[in-house]
Amino acid sequence: MDKPKVSVITVCRNCREQLQATMKSIDALIYPNLEYIVVDGASTDGTPEMLGTYGGRLSRWVSEADGGIYDAMNKGTRMATGEWIVFMNAGDTFAAPDVLDRVFAEKRHADVIYGDVVKGGTVKKAEPPHNSHRMFFCHQSAIVRARSVRSHPFDTSHPMSADFKQMKLLYLGGARFMQLPIAIACFDTGGVSNTLRSRGLRDNIAVIREVDTWKEQLRLLPRLLFVYWLCRLLGK
Repeated sequence: MDKPKVSVITVCRNCREQLQATMKSIDALIYPNLEYIVVDGASTDGTPEMLGTYGGRLSRWVSEADGGIYDAMNKGTRMATGEWIVFMNAGDTFAAPDVLDRVFAEKRHADVIYGDVVKGGTVKKAEPPHNSHRMFFCHQSAIVRARSVRSHPFDTSHPMSADFKQMKLLYLGGARFMQLPIAIACFDTGGVSNTLRSRGLRDNIAVIREVDTWKEQLRLLPRLLFVYWLCRLLGK
């Protein structure tokens, strides 16, 4: 096949209905060179039984205890055999059946390709590549070279912002980021990072303190700290 192999990875635990929505989206993709992997954290809601009898485009799956979301994502990375990796978590879907065909309509000289995301029916635009106090795109709308993911595995000491740290390290390390003007994913707004916003902000603060120079910290932290304490006051 002339198109690169893409590994789509879904991590989940006890969210069978959301997983089924994601799997339906994967089945609808018309992209030919695709591998689909599900990493389930030993669910007790019938997910393993459903996976065991599922047809469609499911290539590989595992159901066993893990150390959380990012540990499961690292596990999925080790299982993947594609040149590119997309993490599409349970409840998230691709924006259209032809989206990967549009992404790889031509050869891409990049390490991270990303686009817009649909949240609550509204397209949220990604931003041009830059060093920021937060992700400048939605992780589900990013297609990353497998070698780049493996060179910077998810740091499981950051329970909310390991993806932020990974992308920041890639950017600061000179990885090539390519922004495309298309929506790539529809994001499930019921995820943990949306329901526990202050915890996510606190973890972003920790990442910046670990990774950025003191000059960048002076630029990035004041705004983030203000929003963090506002969320704390509002009980979010």
